[in-house]
Amino acid sequence: MTSIPEALLWCLSAGTAAAVVLAALSIRARGQRAGLRTRLSAAEEQNSATLHSNTELSARLRATEAEIRHLAGTRLPDLTLALAHPHVPVPGLKDARFAGTETDHALSAVLEQVSDAITKERSRVDAAAQSTLRGATTTIQALLYQLQTALQEMQHRYDDPSVAQDLLNADFLNEQALRRIQATGVVCGAWPGLTREDSYLAELVVGATSRLRGYERVQVSNQLRDPIAVVARAVEPIAIVVTELLANALHHSHRELPVTITLQQGNRGASVIVDDYGVGMHDDEIKAAMELLSGEDSLLLTQLGDPPRSGFAAAGQLVRQYGFGVHVEPSPYGGVRAVVYIPGDPLLTVLDESTQPMSVMAPLPHRSGMPERSHSALPTGATTPAPAAVPAASAAPAAPSAASYEAPAQPAEGELPRRRRRKPVSELDESAERTDSLPPRSPEETGSRWAALQRGTESGRAAAQSEPPRSPEGNAQS
Repeated sequence: MTSIPEALLWCLSAGTAAAVVLAALSIRARGQRAGLRTRLSAAEEQNSATLHSNTELSARLRATEAEIRHLAGTRLPDLTLALAHPHVPVPGLKDARFAGTETDHALSAVLEQVSDAITKERSRVDAAAQSTLRGATTTIQALLYQLQTALQEMQHRYDDPSVAQDLLNADFLNEQALRRIQATGVVCGAWPGLTREDSYLAELVVGATSRLRGYERVQVSNQLRDPIAVVARAVEPIAIVVTELLANALHHSHRELPVTITLQQGNRGASVIVDDYGVGMHDDEIKAAMELLSGEDSLLLTQLGDPPRSGFAAAGQLVRQYGFGVHVEPSPYGGVRAVVYIPGDPLLTVLDESTQPMSVMAPLPHRSGMPERSHSALPTGATTPAPAAVPAASAAPAAPSAASYEAPAQPAEGELPRRRRRKPVSELDESAERTDSLPPRSPEETGSRWAALQRGTESGRAAAQSEPPRSPEGNAQS
């Protein structure tokens, strides 16, 4: 009887133990499933982050590729163009998110290296071109000077008017070619190629105008108080600059309008003022002209345009080398005013007119009581126009008095001798009356008179030595 309860007890004990084991296993399984779910969730989050990171990386890679294509297709070509034309803008980054990043720095370094390489190559090629042109222009210029000498010798040798006219025309054409070659050579760093003696400023200006077509339109007004001259080394450079400024004035004004030149004397130098009545220049054109005329920046031949315009560039080179100045601005007459300022120290001097008389082609200075003789410049070898009429009050030579001067120009002890007249006063009056009754001479008519002038040259020079003295020069009150 007692074995049955024990058996039941053991059965209950075994069932309880089994239940406990099953409960433990169930708890453990639930824990494992929770851990698995946690790991799966973490893995999903990690996969999502990786996918997002990969997406951002792909987008950045595509943006970088687009930036590189923008560099190659737009920024580099515009940079190349901007090096030749500074007003062309160079685009920046296509995507502003790259600003200040390593990518931005790398692309900027590429632009700088390309710019430096292009600039050096352009300078090397331009220097080679300038060297070639410099050698060619020097040779051609020497040949043209030889031709000029030969033509001038023939002008003195032949008296036939038709031959003289042909020689004058040939000499004038040779002068045009010489001016172009000379300006081109100066732009390329060549020496002006002509050595002169100290020359009166008035003579220099008249000689410069004679190099140009349309010289008959140029009117020279001499307001100098003293017989000012330019020192030898600066004569040809200043003549070149005045010629180029005049060429610009003649080219940009109507062929029936005059171009005026005024010679002014200041306390520290002298000025040649060129005024035209032409179309004028815009502000940006004046700015560009001043940059060329300053001579401060290095110049490439490709910057001179197509066809090249070398006039202002040549003037700028000479300004930088010889120390005078050029300024352009709108003229009060509606065109352009150009001023060549020549400092007295060290480019000017005062000559003794008794030992080195001024040419009769140079305009007379403005004097009190007597209007100045303002005339058009003539080509090389041409005769001078008749001087202006002399007032009756000065028909007879008279001793100069202090009353005929402005205060700054009063005679002083040690004052240099003044120029002598080339003709007696009576002849001046007579020739002036003939001039007033005749129309202005054309270039052809002027050339036809050259032969007659040649025959009278020697006798004229002899007569000039015995002519009566001219009254001292001075500035009239305006």
